[in-house]
Parts: sequence; C-alpha cells; structure tokens
Amino acid sequence: MGLFNSLSERFNHIFSKLKNRGRLTELEIKEAMREVRMALLEADVNYLVAKDFVKNVSEKAVGDEVLKSLTPSQQVIKIVKDELTQLMSSNNQKLQVSSAPPTTIMMCGLQGAGKTTMCAKLGAYLKKSGKRTLLVACDIYRPAAINQLQIVGKQANLEVFEKGTQNPVKTASQAVEYAKKQGFDTVIIDTAGRLHINSELMEELKQIKNSVKPTEILLVVDSMTGQDAVTVADSFNKDLDITGVVLTKLDGDTRGGAALSIKAITRKPIKFTGVGEKIGDIEPFYPERIASRILGMGDVLSLIEKAQEAVSEEEAKQLEKKFRENSFTFDDYLRQIESIKKMGNIKDLLSMIPGIGGKIKNLDIDEHQILVNKAIIQSMTPKERLMPDIIKASRRQRIAKGSGTSVQQVNQLLKQFEQSKEMMKQFKNGKFKNLNIR
Repeated sequence: MGLFNSLSERFNHIFSKLKNRGRLTELEIKEAMREVRMALLEADVNYLVAKDFVKNVSEKAVGDEVLKSLTPSQQVIKIVKDELTQLMSSNNQKLQVSSAPPTTIMMCGLQGAGKTTMCAKLGAYLKKSGKRTLLVACDIYRPAAINQLQIVGKQANLEVFEKGTQNPVKTASQAVEYAKKQGFDTVIIDTAGRLHINSELMEELKQIKNSVKPTEILLVVDSMTGQDAVTVADSFNKDLDITGVVLTKLDGDTRGGAALSIKAITRKPIKFTGVGEKIGDIEPFYPERIASRILGMGDVLSLIEKAQEAVSEEEAKQLEKKFRENSFTFDDYLRQIESIKKMGNIKDLLSMIPGIGGKIKNLDIDEHQILVNKAIIQSMTPKERLMPDIIKASRRQRIAKGSGTSVQQVNQLLKQFEQSKEMMKQFKNGKFKNLNIR
C-alpha cells in the first residue's frame, strides 16, 4: 500500500534513533515526539489531531514504567501503535444490518471521489458473503452517471434499478419497494455528487434519507485530497449524520492525512477502503493493521486473508502433498502464478511481512516476468509440463517461438523450476531447519 510509505519511513527513522539509546530520558522522548508531530503534519494530518496525538503519547511515554524499563523504545512504539489504532477507531466497524430487510445503504460524496464505482465494489463484496444486492441509480445530473452504474453493476454481476431522470427521491423509494418484493436483502443507493458542497445537494440527500430511512449513510471520500477530504467529511456529517466513511484511492502514494484525521474530526469510523481499480479491490478498514503497517510491523493477518481468498484449503493441502512426493509439475507452477496474481501487487504483499516494509522501497520487482513465465508454460505441451526433462534444444526453440520469448528466457524458467523443486526437497528433508535467514 503506497498510502503510508513516507510516514512509515519517517517513523522508522525516529524510532531507530530511540532503539540505539538503550535507557531513555524524558528529554529524549520529548525530542522524538516533536519529530513525530512534524512527521504527522507532513503527512497532511489535521493540526489539532496531530497536537492531541502527541500530547496523549507523551503523557503515557514519560511515565516511570517506560523510563525505567529495560526496553523503553519498544514501550514507546507500543504506545504510539495503540494511540494510532485509537485515532482511527479501536477496531473494524462492520456494516449495520436492518432487522427488517432490505438493509439500505445510501452512498454519498463529491463528484470525482469514485462513489459510483464504490457502489459496485461494495455490492460485489457483500455478494461474496451471500447477500443479494440491488444497486440504485439516483444520480440524474451527471451525464452518463446511470450508464456508468449499469456498466460497473454488470462487471459485479448485480442488478441496477433505474428510472431515468425522474425525481431521485421517488426512484429511491420505488427501489426499496421493488427490493422487498423481489427478495433483495441489501439496497445500495448511488446518490448525486457535486463538484463542491452546496445547499441544493444537501437538501436532496436529506430528502432521500427521510424517504428511505437508510440503515447506513456512507460517505465516499478521495484520500488523495488530504485535508480537503476531512473538510468534506465534516460538512456531510453535520448535515446528514453519516454512519461511516469509505476512503478511495488508498493504493496511491498519498500521505495518509485523511485516514488519520477523519475519525477524530467526525467521530465516525472509516468502514472500507478502495485499494485499486478492479471491482474486487475493496477491503474492510482495520485500524490496528494499518497502525502496524505504518510502524513497519507488517500486516500478517491481511496477508493470510489474501492468501486464503486466492488459494483454498484443499488446494493448499494438495500442493503440500505434491512437494512431499516431489510430483510438482509446470501445471502446478501455472496455478501458483494465477494465485499470486489474484492476491494483488507483489510489493504490497511484501510490505505486509514484518520487518520488510521499509526495505522494499527501492526493490526492483519485475511483475512483467510473471506474465512472461506464464506465456512460456502455456506454450508447452501437456506432456512437457508434466515431464520437463524431455524439453531439449529443439523443444526449447519451439516453446520460445510460441511464447514470443527467447531460448534464454525458456532456459531461465526451467532452471528456476528445478531450483524450486530442489529447495522444496531440502525443506522436506529438514536440511533448512537451523538455517538463519536474515
């Protein structure tokens, strides 16, 4: 996640200096807190939020328990992590479910925040957990907004309810009635956005709210806009009493100020984040995991969840069996490539591993190589994939020609494949048991 890279680097630099000092004095902690405050302000965190954050951390960090501890720097880092988590909300806030279906979710926000796409992303996310979701087109002002919702709705395989340019309040009410009759348990309403907040927009949103009595009012804000996102959230909250926030574009190299300030300013939690362009690129917002990532502690839980989504338990067991029996083939290799692609960007995945986060900034990971390897394997015959030993010179030339690669690239993949098998054999024999990998 590009979101907190610069803040994470600054924090790592500040705390590495503390780690080198052993016992800490009150002055050293105060100096570190001054740097933390500067780092937060540079990350576009609201001034008052940064000030309160540092004040809270300082009060806890200069106590006897920390100063006289054998590992004071670790204690300070733990306090910072706990305060960061608290700042963004103590835990993931789940969506409310209506006791009398359908659960109605009203999505609002300014134009350009990615609201329409987020409606389909949220619908697809809920569909995975067994919900039957209806999307409703209530943005009648922006040209092609209804058409856009139909396109993204189709990508997510969701039905879209629309009544053209009739009054959006009427459309929203009719959609909820339609959902009841047709057995939909969730309704997501895509409301109109504007380029800036105005009374006309708010009045219409209030009317929709009064008409359908939504279970959730989610505000979609663009995290790239930093402090502006916090101002927008505050305005919408005062007028509509929103229930939560959805942050889009969290995969961009933004500074993170919005994510760290919104909860403190609005007192409303961030519930979801958009982390990419695809329909499936939506994640529940877990404050503790984000805090861990900012402090370079990794995010193992998210990594495990991504792996579980990409590889079923049954597939994992079969793969383990193949490694044990040394029967791993290029077909299995191809399946692994597909699984890795499903999990997302490799750099983002590596950043979730504790201790690696800050070290991958300048790491050159050639994602294109994965596609090259896939093309080479797909140019092999079923027999060649099963028995790579038969791939001699003439076959290598044919495979290279068929995959649009060179013989050298084919040789490289064959070598990698053999090395992987050899490594797995050594793991199986326990030779790596005492290996110290740095």
